[in-house]
Amino acid sequence: MDTKAKGIIQGEPWLPITYKIIGLAMAIHNELGSGHREAVYHDALEAKFKLNGVVFQDEPHLLVALPEDIIVGSYSPDFIVEESIIVELKARPHLITDDDLAQIIGYFAILPQCPAALFINFGRSRLEYRRVLPPRNVRPFQREKRGR
Repeated sequence: MDTKAKGIIQGEPWLPITYKIIGLAMAIHNELGSGHREAVYHDALEAKFKLNGVVFQDEPHLLVALPEDIIVGSYSPDFIVEESIIVELKARPHLITDDDLAQIIGYFAILPQCPAALFINFGRSRLEYRRVLPPRNVRPFQREKRGR
C-alpha cells in the first residue's frame, strides 16, 4: 500500500518553519478569537515570533524596477520569515479567494529565493491558512541577472 497521499508535501526543508508559523497563528486565534482588525493579528504574530526566537522581517519594502532602474512599483508582504517564507495576513470573514492568492504571486516574482508562502486569515471562526508554492510561469525579478 502506498503511504504517500496525493498532494501531501513531505520532506521539504521549509516545512518545519511553516508548521511553526501555523502553530503560532493558531495560538493567537485561540487567544484572541476572530473579529479584530488585521493590524492586531499582525502585532500579535510579531510578538509571538519574538517570544519564540523566529527570525523575521516585518513588512519589508520591496521595489520593482525596470532594467533602466525606473521604479514602477513596490510590495510589502506582512513578514518574510527565516529569509525563506513569505507570510501574508488577512482578517476577513470570507474564505481566501483567488484574488488574495494573486497577491502572493507578485511576491514570488520579486522574492525568487522563497520556496513557499503562507496565507493566513484570522477573520473566520476557525483559522484559515494555505501554503502556497511559487507557480512555474512567474518570471523572477532578479537584479543580479542584469549585473547589478
